[in-house]
Amino acid sequence: QVQLVESGGGLVQPGGSLRLSCAASGSIFSMNAMGWYRQAPGKQREWVATITSVGNTNYADSVKGRFTIARDNAKNTVYLQMNSLKPDDTAVYYCNADAKPWGSYGARIYWGQGTQVTVSS
Repeated sequence: QVQLVESGGGLVQPGGSLRLSCAASGSIFSMNAMGWYRQAPGKQREWVATITSVGNTNYADSVKGRFTIARDNAKNTVYLQMNSLKPDDTAVYYCNADAKPWGSYGARIYWGQGTQVTVSS
């Protein structure tokens, strides 16, 4: 199995920055795309950004130019650098990974438990 653990959330003022991390552990045979989603109170979970195993990135329009996704393949870790934060960015942020455990027939999507980001003055 694969476990994902996020960290780095917290309270920040508008215009501030935060860096989220998500470390994958377990019996990982291969790690494909990794990404970030978020869910604000009363809203559906929405996609934020994705990075492929070779470093290609995509972003939601709402965060393009402000957020940067990166990964360290040696550490099976994905990061989300968030700059120029707005109150609308307040949400629980979840990472996910398309991973294949050792001994598994194929890959599947795994999710972390989420980390709270609150943007408020």
